[in-house]
Amino acid sequence: MSFATTLLVRDHCLCLHVQRAARVLARRFDQAFRPLRLTNGQFSLLMSLNRPEPPPMGPVADLLAMDRTTLTAALKPLERRGLVRVAKPPNDRRNRTLVLTAKGRELLARAVPIWQRTHAEIDRRLSAARLDELRAGLMAVS
Repeated sequence: MSFATTLLVRDHCLCLHVQRAARVLARRFDQAFRPLRLTNGQFSLLMSLNRPEPPPMGPVADLLAMDRTTLTAALKPLERRGLVRVAKPPNDRRNRTLVLTAKGRELLARAVPIWQRTHAEIDRRLSAARLDELRAGLMAVS
Protein backbone atom coordinates (compact mmCIF):
# COMPACT_ATOMS: atom_id res chain seq x y z
CA MET A 1 0.00 0.00 0.00
CA SER A 2 1.28 3.43 -0.84
CA PHE A 3 1.79 6.46 1.38
CA ALA A 4 -0.62 8.27 -0.94
CA THR A 5 -3.36 5.95 0.33
CA THR A 6 -2.46 6.88 3.90
CA LEU A 7 -2.75 10.56 3.03
CA LEU A 8 -6.06 9.96 1.26
CA VAL A 9 -7.49 8.26 4.36
CA ARG A 10 -6.04 10.97 6.63
CA ASP A 11 -7.66 13.72 4.59
CA HIS A 12 -11.00 12.09 3.73
CA CYS A 13 -11.94 9.58 6.43
CA LEU A 14 -15.11 10.83 8.13
CA CYS A 15 -14.67 8.36 10.98
CA LEU A 16 -11.18 9.71 11.75
CA HIS A 17 -12.31 13.33 11.66
CA VAL A 18 -15.42 12.69 13.78
CA GLN A 19 -13.34 10.76 16.33
CA ARG A 20 -10.77 13.55 16.54
CA ALA A 21 -13.44 16.21 16.92
CA ALA A 22 -15.28 14.11 19.51
CA ARG A 23 -12.12 13.71 21.58
CA VAL A 24 -11.38 17.44 21.50
CA LEU A 25 -14.97 18.31 22.43
CA ALA A 26 -15.06 15.64 25.15
CA ARG A 27 -11.88 16.99 26.74
CA ARG A 28 -13.23 20.54 26.65
CA PHE A 29 -16.52 19.57 28.32
CA ASP A 30 -14.78 17.24 30.80
CA GLN A 31 -12.60 20.15 31.87
CA ALA A 32 -15.62 22.46 32.17
CA PHE A 33 -17.59 19.94 34.27
CA ARG A 34 -14.62 18.97 36.47
CA PRO A 35 -15.65 21.28 39.38
CA LEU A 36 -18.89 19.26 39.60
CA ARG A 37 -16.99 15.94 39.49
CA LEU A 38 -18.86 15.16 36.29
CA THR A 39 -17.73 14.00 32.85
CA ASN A 40 -19.34 14.98 29.57
CA GLY A 41 -20.64 11.43 29.22
CA GLN A 42 -22.21 11.55 32.68
CA PHE A 43 -23.80 14.90 31.84
CA SER A 44 -25.32 13.41 28.68
CA LEU A 45 -26.55 10.40 30.62
CA LEU A 46 -28.12 12.53 33.36
CA MET A 47 -29.70 14.78 30.73
CA SER A 48 -31.17 11.75 28.96
CA LEU A 49 -32.98 10.88 32.21
CA ASN A 50 -34.46 14.35 32.62
CA ARG A 51 -37.97 13.41 31.48
CA PRO A 52 -41.48 13.62 32.92
CA GLU A 53 -41.44 9.84 33.54
CA PRO A 54 -38.41 7.66 34.32
CA PRO A 55 -37.38 5.96 31.08
CA PRO A 56 -36.59 2.27 30.65
CA MET A 57 -32.97 1.31 30.00
CA GLY A 58 -33.48 0.35 26.34
CA PRO A 59 -34.51 3.76 24.99
CA VAL A 60 -31.76 5.49 27.01
CA ALA A 61 -29.15 3.08 25.63
CA ASP A 62 -30.48 3.72 22.11
CA LEU A 63 -30.39 7.51 22.55
CA LEU A 64 -26.79 7.39 23.79
CA ALA A 65 -25.76 4.76 21.17
CA MET A 66 -24.66 2.38 23.94
CA ASP A 67 -25.37 -1.25 24.56
CA ARG A 68 -27.13 -2.08 27.83
CA THR A 69 -23.96 -3.47 29.42
CA THR A 70 -22.07 -0.22 28.78
CA LEU A 71 -25.03 1.79 30.07
CA THR A 72 -25.16 -0.32 33.24
CA ALA A 73 -21.45 0.33 33.84
CA ALA A 74 -21.90 4.07 33.20
CA LEU A 75 -24.74 4.21 35.73
CA LYS A 76 -22.73 2.71 38.61
CA PRO A 77 -20.74 5.83 39.62
CA LEU A 78 -23.89 7.96 39.30
CA GLU A 79 -25.79 5.52 41.51
CA ARG A 80 -23.00 5.57 44.11
CA ARG A 81 -23.24 9.38 44.22
CA GLY A 82 -27.02 9.18 44.69
CA LEU A 83 -27.71 10.95 41.38
CA VAL A 84 -29.56 8.07 39.72
CA ARG A 85 -31.61 5.14 40.96
CA VAL A 86 -32.39 2.00 38.98
CA ALA A 87 -35.93 0.89 39.74
CA LYS A 88 -38.13 -2.08 38.90
CA PRO A 89 -41.52 -0.93 37.67
CA PRO A 90 -44.33 -2.66 39.57
CA ASN A 91 -46.07 -3.75 36.38
CA ASP A 92 -42.94 -5.23 34.68
CA ARG A 93 -40.35 -6.85 36.95
CA ARG A 94 -38.04 -7.76 34.03
CA ASN A 95 -37.36 -4.21 32.89
CA ARG A 96 -35.58 -1.45 34.77
CA THR A 97 -36.37 2.25 34.74
CA LEU A 98 -33.77 4.93 35.37
CA VAL A 99 -34.76 7.53 37.91
CA LEU A 100 -33.01 10.88 38.13
CA THR A 101 -33.00 11.62 41.87
CA ALA A 102 -33.51 15.02 43.46
CA LYS A 103 -29.76 15.18 44.03
CA GLY A 104 -29.23 14.33 40.34
CA ARG A 105 -31.65 17.07 39.26
CA GLU A 106 -29.81 19.59 41.47
CA LEU A 107 -26.45 18.66 39.96
CA LEU A 108 -27.89 18.80 36.46
CA ALA A 109 -29.30 22.26 37.17
CA ARG A 110 -25.79 23.39 38.18
CA ALA A 111 -24.24 21.71 35.12
CA VAL A 112 -26.54 23.22 32.48
CA PRO A 113 -25.12 26.77 32.72
CA ILE A 114 -21.61 25.30 32.38
CA TRP A 115 -22.77 23.38 29.30
CA GLN A 116 -24.37 26.54 27.87
CA ARG A 117 -21.22 28.63 28.35
CA THR A 118 -18.93 25.95 26.95
CA HIS A 119 -21.23 25.28 24.02
CA ALA A 120 -21.48 29.01 23.25
CA GLU A 121 -17.66 29.20 23.12
CA ILE A 122 -17.60 26.36 20.60
CA ASP A 123 -20.54 27.74 18.60
CA ARG A 124 -18.74 31.07 18.16
CA ARG A 125 -16.10 29.25 16.11
CA LEU A 126 -18.68 28.16 13.52
CA SER A 127 -21.41 30.05 11.75
CA ALA A 128 -25.03 29.14 12.59
CA ALA A 129 -25.57 27.76 9.09
CA ARG A 130 -22.49 25.55 9.34
CA LEU A 131 -23.58 24.33 12.78
CA ASP A 132 -27.05 23.43 11.50
CA GLU A 133 -25.51 21.61 8.55
CA LEU A 134 -23.08 19.76 10.82
CA ARG A 135 -25.84 18.69 13.23
CA ALA A 136 -28.04 17.54 10.35
CA GLY A 137 -25.21 15.54 8.84
CA LEU A 138 -24.29 13.89 12.14
CA MET A 139 -27.93 13.04 12.85
CA ALA A 140 -28.28 11.53 9.39
CA VAL A 141 -25.30 9.26 10.07
CA SER A 142 -26.49 8.23 13.52
